[in-house]
Amino acid sequence: MSAKSGAPPKGGPHIQLISKNRRALFDYSVESRVECGLQLLGTEVKSLRAGTAQLSDAYAVGQRGELVLMNANIPIYAPAGPLSNHAPKRTRKLLVHRRELDKILEQQKKDGYALVPLSLYFKDGKAKLELGICKGKQNIDKRETIAARDAKREIARAQKK
Repeated sequence: MSAKSGAPPKGGPHIQLISKNRRALFDYSVESRVECGLQLLGTEVKSLRAGTAQLSDAYAVGQRGELVLMNANIPIYAPAGPLSNHAPKRTRKLLVHRRELDKILEQQKKDGYALVPLSLYFKDGKAKLELGICKGKQNIDKRETIAARDAKREIARAQKK
């Protein structure tokens, strides 16, 4: 993306990041990633365009043959008024193809795996959610992640000088 014009790179989709779940990358090791659409209300889309959403406590589950996002916080859109607004933490349906859904649900059934939202973004004007099929990390793995991050910081500081 060019810094001055704000135009997308030629040939690629225009992506505008709304929210990223940084905690998920620390607590889980991501086995695979899936891009899902979201079934949203109008006030939810307007709130997302304002750049307000939190995925820190969110997770996805399979219910009755479909995938739903639970506990994602999309705040109310204040200009809409109290009567026509949405519930901030309502359950939202995720839109995926049937074959992808079957694969995701099969992988989720394995012991220790969870469906964790990694990022929420607009892709060519449509709200998308990057869903990770993740396995929980032990404390030892978390310490390794912290050590690798600190080493990376030290290398960056040394290169700056």
